[in-house]
Amino acid sequence: MPVTFPTTSTLEMNQLPTIKNETLRLSALTHRSYVNEHPKAGEHNERLEFLGDAVLGFVVGELLYKRYPDVSEAHLTRLRANLVDEKQLAKFASQLGIGDLMRLGKGADKEGGRQNPALLSDTLEAYMAAYYIESGIDAVRQFIYPLFSRVADSIAVQQSDTEPKNLVDPKGRFQQWALANFVENPTYSIIDESGLDHAKEFTAEVRVKGKVYGVGTGRRKQDAEKRAAKAALKKVEVE
Repeated sequence: MPVTFPTTSTLEMNQLPTIKNETLRLSALTHRSYVNEHPKAGEHNERLEFLGDAVLGFVVGELLYKRYPDVSEAHLTRLRANLVDEKQLAKFASQLGIGDLMRLGKGADKEGGRQNPALLSDTLEAYMAAYYIESGIDAVRQFIYPLFSRVADSIAVQQSDTEPKNLVDPKGRFQQWALANFVENPTYSIIDESGLDHAKEFTAEVRVKGKVYGVGTGRRKQDAEKRAAKAALKKVEVE
């Protein structure tokens, strides 16, 4: 079945999801330095950060696996690393206003902790863990997919322009176009095959919402599908 992705209409971008359990929410936002100054403040967020790192790694890995079906394991690993590294997570955290919500000790606050990439990324991980604990993995997916997808596409295109082998092949690029324009994956069909068993030639077509966008031929079904995607890309670029 085609894979669909939550869009920004599913959940407002740049808005943290709500955690109703106030103790859990505050724990996610509390740095060790705050607990050192306020011993009765409850638990700091380091344990949640540990869990959040695992939750984000899984959900982002799942997103990339579904979004780029023709990308190699090595490239998926590199793309995931770029999305969940400290610098990128800190950008997401800043967009979401986490810096203003963090509970920091006076020293950490004076030293610019609310703009510190390490503290921002750690707190985002902790918050995602708390959200996962309260609302489950599906809720995390609904939040993470739209937030990370646009950045993932941007990184993928940049890497495909600079690496000897494209990170995203024609099928992957056409999938991005289809998702961006119709929030739907393209579908491929083998519509013809000819030749002897040892030298067959396949013809594939690619459709989005029932409309044919490209046709291609190849000795393998995969090659025919890639050529159909390449033809589709040329069509949509011209249009």
